Amino acid sequence: MKRILIYSHDTFGLGNIRRMLEVARHLVESSPDLSVLVITGSPMLHAFRIPPRIDYVKLPCLSRNVEGRYGSRSLSMSLEATVRLRANMIKSVIADFEPDLILVDKKPFGVEDELAGALEALPSTQPRPKLVLLLRDILDGAESTQRVWRKNGYFEAISAYYHQVLVVGSPEVFDLRREYAFPPFAAAKVQFCGYIAREPGRQARQVVRQQLGVQGQEPLLLVTPGGGEDGFTLIDTTLKALATLPPAQVPRTHIVCGPELNDARRAHVHQAASTLANVSVQDFSDDMMSLMGASDVVLAMGGYNTVCELLTLGKRALLVPRVKPGVEQLIRAERMAALGFLHMIHPDQLTPQSLLAGLNAEIEALGSRKARPTLRHHDGLARVTAALFEAIGLEVRVDTAEDTAPAPLHNPVSEAAWSPRRTTPVARSVC
Repeated sequence: MKRILIYSHDTFGLGNIRRMLEVARHLVESSPDLSVLVITGSPMLHAFRIPPRIDYVKLPCLSRNVEGRYGSRSLSMSLEATVRLRANMIKSVIADFEPDLILVDKKPFGVEDELAGALEALPSTQPRPKLVLLLRDILDGAESTQRVWRKNGYFEAISAYYHQVLVVGSPEVFDLRREYAFPPFAAAKVQFCGYIAREPGRQARQVVRQQLGVQGQEPLLLVTPGGGEDGFTLIDTTLKALATLPPAQVPRTHIVCGPELNDARRAHVHQAASTLANVSVQDFSDDMMSLMGASDVVLAMGGYNTVCELLTLGKRALLVPRVKPGVEQLIRAERMAALGFLHMIHPDQLTPQSLLAGLNAEIEALGSRKARPTLRHHDGLARVTAALFEAIGLEVRVDTAEDTAPAPLHNPVSEAAWSPRRTTPVARSVC
């Protein structure tokens, strides 16, 4: 029985843990000879269904505010003490679980470098677990990402520790090797796997529509800000926009607040929605694919998982992406809009009037027979699984109807053009 340990970087929202749980689920479904242990600080992990042969270790939570600063979320401990506690737990888990492979989400040294000590403690000889870094399609703006990666020695970490770098995205949308100026030794380890198509929801479209009281073929607008921690403005602006309409013209609207929306704002949403015709509110759903499948137009932010869900279902969508603490969602929304997959409103231009105009355009376009573009590279789970199984000697049969081999670098960076800050990775903020 092979063992894979997944480290999920998660301090803000639900995106990372949802994506990593999808990866874990696909891994165990692809082989009976595998068990997966997830280690995460997500406060919402318990709300999701955990398939057989997957378990998890819960780290003390960290929080991250909209300025990007970290802190201890629940414990009366300093950030340094909380990170030290988490780092010690991670070391113990790796030592006792003895994984064949460690899949690390996003940050090569973990949050606040909490993985650095564990990586340095790995045996220098076999048996030594393979290390694989998993990156989403877009991390942040080019300048800030390059600065952070060079300052923190992430490229050196890839060189020193990592077997491979898997990207759940397509270079046709965003080639992070070029955008983030990966040096050749790091770029050579990158494999693009394609976006992650999502599994169908647990309930049929008509069943969900009946539960929501949708009449016949009337359009259903779904509003979802993902985790909801920074999604209040989107919901509040939607409610204000709908309030300008005569009751008979308010489209059937269902709002999912997200579990991270604070209690006061949640209460405000429920109260405001109760005064509007055709508007209902739900605090959280662990089956967003069913709700999206039942909807006709989706109003959302620009998180990776949400966009993958929309692309999987081919839904008409209007995005209002987050721009703090990073611009990852903005870049994704702009690239997807430019390719014709969806439409977006920059948050600086978000008003009840602009939102209503955008939603009306999407609703009016529902009857259009004009062909819409489809994303070619959308088999990320199968390709991630194939890469990980190859690394640990497991066999898996993957049906891939298309070639998603990395496109050549358009603007390769020469070794001479890149000067590393340090040549040996060192731990920071860990015991």
